[in-house]
Amino acid sequence: MMKLGLFIQGGGHHVAAWRHPSVPFDASQSFAHHAEIARLGEQGLFDMIFFADALVSFGPDDMEVWKRGCAVSRIEPVTMLSALSAITTHIGLVGTFSTSFVEPYYVARQFASLDKISGGRAGWNLVTSAAPSEPHNFSRKGHAPPAERYARAGEFADVVLGLWNTWEDDAFIEDREAGLYFDETKMHYLRHEGANFQVRGPINIRRSAQGHPVIVQAGQSDAGRELAARTAEVIFGVQQQIEPARAFRADVHARAAKYGREPSSIKIMPGVMPFVAATADEARAKFDEMQNLIHPELGIRTLGELIGVDLHGYDLDGPLPDVVASAAQEGRQRVVLDMARNENLSIRQVYQRVAGARAHRIVHGTPKTIADDFEEWVSTGAADGFNVMPPMFPRGLKDFVDMVVPELQRRGLYRRAYEGKTLRENLGLPFPVNRYAARRDSKAAE
Repeated sequence: MMKLGLFIQGGGHHVAAWRHPSVPFDASQSFAHHAEIARLGEQGLFDMIFFADALVSFGPDDMEVWKRGCAVSRIEPVTMLSALSAITTHIGLVGTFSTSFVEPYYVARQFASLDKISGGRAGWNLVTSAAPSEPHNFSRKGHAPPAERYARAGEFADVVLGLWNTWEDDAFIEDREAGLYFDETKMHYLRHEGANFQVRGPINIRRSAQGHPVIVQAGQSDAGRELAARTAEVIFGVQQQIEPARAFRADVHARAAKYGREPSSIKIMPGVMPFVAATADEARAKFDEMQNLIHPELGIRTLGELIGVDLHGYDLDGPLPDVVASAAQEGRQRVVLDMARNENLSIRQVYQRVAGARAHRIVHGTPKTIADDFEEWVSTGAADGFNVMPPMFPRGLKDFVDMVVPELQRRGLYRRAYEGKTLRENLGLPFPVNRYAARRDSKAAE
């Protein structure tokens, strides 16, 4: 079965969504708006809701971009997901939290709490911060080099996972008559001593119905792929074409094998922005309408930041200048540069493509053509599913749920009911056996 994530982004994923008359102005700040999206997502049987995040509003050099978009306005993900857990019953709840500025104990406890509150539906999107303005909100003058950020992230993940293994599943005996709440032999101190963190433990929250939250990542660089292959259970991709997507999935699976992991334990879900309508012409008109709402200054600056070049002064209808991929945004930058060169796109065409969907793939057409596209990607090994990015909320999501989901179901590619109640069950991911219980069982079997 194809897996589908619902990527929530205020009024919509298209950079100009907030300018569309169907989108409420307070979309990014409204709980009622997010509740409507979550209910629609559960109606469409999506595996998960996914919230991105950034630890910054804007810096003094970013004003021209920020004032033309609504990304400056957003609610902290875990707070929102905790509220949404109360009005949903099956859909997963995945939120972003950076490893760059906080302590792993804090993140472990926060997501373990969301996991308990939601009955085992939480997921943590592990990221390393990269926005230039973010360090200034945390008493720092700049980011650490990429290699250091990823080394910290890897150790951060190890600590979080270690803390999530503090309690064995049957540790809490709660014997009122004997006055014994838990079995101390089934509680474990982490006692981590590393280059970046020294964490004793234990964490003060027990495991959930799914063991612990699902770990999600979106790393595209070499370091990002290696970290994802070692720790991630869901990976959000940015590949624009099917062959690079197949190569990415194969590469991650090959890397994962080094850590003794099965390919089925990692779901690859590229981002995709769908414009769907009853006819191809109507779908194209929806797409063109949104593209025409992109302010040129926003498009130029967004693309320039993505590839690391100031594009002011270049002919918008000419080609991109020669750019060497940088370490800071290596993965996503390379996708954009390859797309521009392979398709011989002008600067204007590239910024319309990448600014609109932030370098993710865009598809437009009838329910049949979009289902054809999704089926080809999954059946040929390019993806396990998709992180769906509706161009606007709620209309774009409703179009997808009402038109594409039934077509996928008709083909037998998508569920007609949730398989279980936890995120792991619905994604088809294995239950993470407590590491200490597993070691004891292994020794007993010898």
